[in-house]
Amino acid sequence: MADPAYIDPATGVLTDGEAWVPLHTCTPTGTKLCQMTSENDGSSLDWSQYMDLVAIVAAQSVGTVYDGDGLLGYFNNDTSTNYAAQYWAGDGSPPLYVSRTAAAYMGLGNSLSTRVDSNISTSLIWRIFDINSGKYKSSTTQWAATRAVPNTWTVGAFSFVWQSQAAITEIDLNMENANYGAACMISLFGVLPRMVA
Repeated sequence: MADPAYIDPATGVLTDGEAWVPLHTCTPTGTKLCQMTSENDGSSLDWSQYMDLVAIVAAQSVGTVYDGDGLLGYFNNDTSTNYAAQYWAGDGSPPLYVSRTAAAYMGLGNSLSTRVDSNISTSLIWRIFDINSGKYKSSTTQWAATRAVPNTWTVGAFSFVWQSQAAITEIDLNMENANYGAACMISLFGVLPRMVA
């Protein structure tokens, strides 16, 4: 177990500090893969002490299509067909609904293309639950993008199951077809369990 900030160094008493602890920030551009890993060193960056992880994503693509590009996620560098997913997205017309039982990645949401506006990006929240449990891992994303042309999705709520019992120690993100734009930023937070009554 890591030596977390919620132990008061003067008294050794457990205290309720901040529930979200900043772990990593990635600002990928070009073809760079955003890779975030646990330090596994007993510090506050060691993921073994956290219940959940939350990634806050500003996604922008330099692709040439108006509706941007898909942001793909992986756990522990697993690119095999171990992911199940349900996708819902809508723009005010009949919604898109897709279910997959054996995907090679998690399609987290759409990014916004610099062809629309180089100063804006998609907002996305990725919640990853029970990262150290011995069960299959579940996660959800919620995202929103500006509607540029007809038939481009503006909001989405996606859910995933990684069919592995391993603890999550690495998260990788990449663009599906194009490159990251300059406005991309991914911040990862660890969520602590409540330590006092």
